[in-house]
Parts: sequence; structure tokens; C-alpha cells
Amino acid sequence: MSVSSSAVLPRRAEPRGLPWLIITAGALVALLTFGPRSAMGFFQLPMLGELGWDRTTFGLAMALQNLAWGVSQPIFGAVADRFGTWRVLLLSSLLYAAGLLIMAFATAPIWLHVGGGILVGLAVGAGSFGIILSAFARNVTPQQRSMAFGIGTAAGSAGMFLFAPLSQGLISALGWSDSLVVLGALMLLIPVIAIPLRGNANSGSQSEAAYKQSIGEALKEALGHKSYVLLVLGFFVCGYQVAFITAHFPAYIGDLGIDARYAVIALALIGFFNIIGSLSSGIIGQHYSKPKFLAFIYIARSIVVSGFLLVPASPTTVVLFAVLMGLLWLSTVPPTNGLVAIMFGTRHLGLLGGVVFLSHQIGSFLGVWLGGYLYDHFGSYDPVWWIGVALGLVAALVHWPIEEKPVARPQVAAIA
Repeated sequence: MSVSSSAVLPRRAEPRGLPWLIITAGALVALLTFGPRSAMGFFQLPMLGELGWDRTTFGLAMALQNLAWGVSQPIFGAVADRFGTWRVLLLSSLLYAAGLLIMAFATAPIWLHVGGGILVGLAVGAGSFGIILSAFARNVTPQQRSMAFGIGTAAGSAGMFLFAPLSQGLISALGWSDSLVVLGALMLLIPVIAIPLRGNANSGSQSEAAYKQSIGEALKEALGHKSYVLLVLGFFVCGYQVAFITAHFPAYIGDLGIDARYAVIALALIGFFNIIGSLSSGIIGQHYSKPKFLAFIYIARSIVVSGFLLVPASPTTVVLFAVLMGLLWLSTVPPTNGLVAIMFGTRHLGLLGGVVFLSHQIGSFLGVWLGGYLYDHFGSYDPVWWIGVALGLVAALVHWPIEEKPVARPQVAAIA
């Protein structure tokens, strides 16, 4: 009895393009979730001026936002891995709208901390890069991951680019309170846009059913892996650096005596050039060592900040700083998430990527809180800037020995 060759020979994988419907939906969600929280700095001075609070009060709210984001992301990542991305994004939308609404009508610091801090932080944790990039990873080939991650990260940068002038324009036209209400209403679009992102870790073209692990087993494996632990430690520095600038740069520009419009220009430029930096990072990560590239990014950040602090401040130096920092801003995200996917696959990527991002957000908490605390005590942001420079050099050393390869697993476990 003859058997056709097609029945016994493995089928050759056909090259395919990116799933653009999924990529576009994820990019738009990232744009919306990253936009308002990246523009929080514009609300600081008008809000504090009207309510009579100090910068430590606002800084603590933004620090709580970053901490809630970080603590919740591994949890939301695990929920998305199991129950589906869309459900988690629906929750993100509702939390975001509620948080901005409470912040808009805050009459005491506690409501700023609850609304703009905890609820917005939880919302971003449920709708941020970890959730979106995990959905991408399940639907693109390993060779396409770095580029897909770059597109998703660039979309978050586009949110910063668009929402900086949008937020400032709304504040000028409506006041800070009504502006927050408008932004909250925009967040209700997320569930509609996110429909193509339905699915969990067992769906998608790249679902991994071969190697089964519980959440506990996945965490134990990851936290016992030296390269993963180094990645977690190093990403702390990224959070410290970018969160401080996001929350305090508009106020810092004002302290320098530079026209406030340059703060809008600067954050918009950071967002715009971060689009270029994130896309470039995705391309570079496909062809070169991700750990070495990450080390280069952190060294470059330290050099850029040092130059900005040592050169006399002017509108020109603000613009130049924004362009250079924008290229480096979130260019860490594609190689970092790419390394997690290489080490452990995509089955628990939402969870394990979320743990890495928890470290990022602990750094964010420290950077934002220290920014307000040290300013109120010393009348200057300089100590916080220089701590960031030193941490950037430490991060470069931490990333250098990371190994870019899958974790060793027993062969018998992969056959089940």
C-alpha cells in the first residue's frame, strides 16, 4: 500500500507577514494607555497652584501610580495568559476612566493618591506593554518578535508625543480638572479597539502547548536563572530615569526660567524621537546582541544627562536633550521583553515580563518620589539627576554578562 510523500514528510514552514490587524489594535491600545500617564507632569503646577499642595504630595501620587503599575502587571499578565487579553484590557479601561475622574475632583491629597495614583497605576498595569507585547508574541514568529515589540513600544511613544500637546491644550482651554474628565472618557475606547487581541497563552499561531508549567513552577525557574535575575535588577534603573523626567521635567524647566512651552516641546520631542528609537531598537535587536545593546543604551543615557546638567541651560539645550533622550527613552523595552521570550518562551510571558517590569516600576516609584522629596528639602532636582547618572553606569555593568539563550530544560518535560 503506497503512502503519499506529503503524508510522511514535514511541511516546510512558509514565510508570512506580520498579523497587521493584531499589531494595529495593540499599537492603538498602547498609545491610549501610555498617553495620559505620560502627560501627568503638565497637571502638577496648575493642580497644586489651585489646591495649595506641595510637590511632595503630587510626587507621592505619581510614585504610587508607578508602584501600583509595577505590582499589578505580573498579576494582570498572569490573568491575561490564562483568561485572555481582551478581558484584562476591558478592566484597564474602566480603572483608567475611574482614576482620572477621581483625580479630576480631588479635594484632598488622599483622592489624588487613590485616583491618579493607585487606580491609574492599576489601569496602566492592566493595559501596558507587558500585556500588549505578550499578545504580539503569541501571534508572530520568533524572528518577527523584536520588530513587533519595537512597533508596540513605538506606539506607546506616539502616545507621549500626541498627549503632551493635547493635555497642555486641554488645560489651557478647559482647566486641569475638566481636562482629566475628557482624558478619562477617551479611555473608554480601549475595549472596542482591543477586540482583535482576544485570546490567551493557548491561542495564537505561536502557542506553546509542549512545555507545561504552573505559575509557581515558572516563577521558580525564572528566579533561579542568573540572566533573568540580572535583567530584573537592571530594568530598575530604566524606571528610575524615565519616570523622574516624565513627572518632574515640566516643573524643572520652569525652575530654570525657561518658557513653559519648551516643556511641552521637550516631552513631545521625547515621544516623537522615541518612536524612531523604539523601531530602531526592534530592528537592532533582531541582528545584534540584546544584552550588549542594553548596556550601550544605559551608558548613552548617563552621558546625555551629564551633558545636559553641565552645559548652561537654554531652550536649545532643552530641545537637544529631548531629542537624544527620546532616542534612548523606551528603546530598552523591545530587547528586554525579547530576552524574556528567548529565555522562557511565550507561555508565561505576561507573568515573567511583568515581574521584570515590577522592578522597573519600583525604580519609577523611587525616581518620582525622590524628585519631589529632595526638591522640597534642597530646592533643587540636581541630586536626583546625578543619582540617575550613576545608576545608568551600574545598569550597563549588570546587563553585560546576560546570556541570550533559552533556559536549559529536561528533555522529558518537553515531550509531554
